Amino acid sequence: MTEINNKTPMKDLTRGGNIYTSGNAKDFKTGDWRSVHPIFLSDNCKQCGLCFPVCPDDAIPVNHEQKREDFNYDYCKGCGVCAKVCPFGAIAMKEED
Repeated sequence: MTEINNKTPMKDLTRGGNIYTSGNAKDFKTGDWRSVHPIFLSDNCKQCGLCFPVCPDDAIPVNHEQKREDFNYDYCKGCGVCAKVCPFGAIAMKEED
């Protein structure tokens, strides 16, 4: 088997989402295939912290003051889990343009 890395040509890749190193998800911007995206409504946000731990793509940044910030759309896939758990309506889902 050939070692797979980020320079491996597509024709040499195996089927499935093979992981060639641990923690490599940040090497690839994967948010460009979503059909809907979340909108952060900061006026409604109470900083409860319920949204960012449920994000499967770690696309909700939290700053050094433990306050959530706007979405990192480079990685957000638009699953909407964050909007479902927000009890304050601080996240709205919108169709991509």
